[in-house]
Amino acid sequence: MDNTLDKKELKALVSLLEDEDNEVIRHVEDRIISIGNNVIPFLEKEWESSFNPSVQRKIEELIHALQFDHLKYRLGEWVKNGAKDLLEGAWIVATYQYPDLELSFLKKEIEQLYYEVWLDFKKDMHPFDQIKTINTAIFEKLKFRANNKNFHSPGNSMVNVVLETRRGNPISLSIIYILIAQKLELPIYGVNLPNLFMCTYKTERHRFYINAFNKGLIFSKSDIENYVQQLHLNPMDLFFEPCTNEDIIKRVLRNLVISFEKLNDHQKSDEVKQLLNSIDNSPKI
Repeated sequence: MDNTLDKKELKALVSLLEDEDNEVIRHVEDRIISIGNNVIPFLEKEWESSFNPSVQRKIEELIHALQFDHLKYRLGEWVKNGAKDLLEGAWIVATYQYPDLELSFLKKEIEQLYYEVWLDFKKDMHPFDQIKTINTAIFEKLKFRANNKNFHSPGNSMVNVVLETRRGNPISLSIIYILIAQKLELPIYGVNLPNLFMCTYKTERHRFYINAFNKGLIFSKSDIENYVQQLHLNPMDLFFEPCTNEDIIKRVLRNLVISFEKLNDHQKSDEVKQLLNSIDNSPKI
């Protein structure tokens, strides 16, 4: 908490949220937000002790504004530092809806999934057999599935929700697939196909594609070429080559924008657009 304001002064500030002068309220809100994220626990206690619904609502809005600013900062730092950890990027996005979600919790969840796959996995298998083993573990033993029933649900873009429900969209299921594959030290990456996110297994000797949304079904390059042709699009390298972690998280955010728009939640769709714009314009190292 800002050293220039003690609890008594903060309490006095919060009490001014009841003021009828909008200018005073704006000044108070700006001052509280300038203190930063560390003031949130204090605001939560003030919310609990308040009996004024109007003040409670203003406190809720302040907490959300502080959390959103912090999320935007974290996302920007993740991109600026090279977007090296895909799980961290997915976690940052999930904190938009679940601000108390811990990265350590997600790491444990992925570790457990990896262990379940590793039990049947052998490094000397042919790549197709490796994928068959992973598919059996993820889609039969662990019961991950495509969420066709609620395809546009925002939860499909939240890695914690997908881990809990075992349901997801093409990109969220691909993220989990990639994270497990990385721990198995396999050359599996994301591919930014139009309308469908997929994975690719890519080495000098082997190259094929994996559809995590369809239980890990394997496709050849010619299958992907036919898919692109059916969409009446000109073939582009990005339809066939591995994309970056940053590309993956940007696509997750675009999916979220669509999800919130379909729910007519324009405030949230606008905020997610802000997140997208902030990393589109952020400097890279």
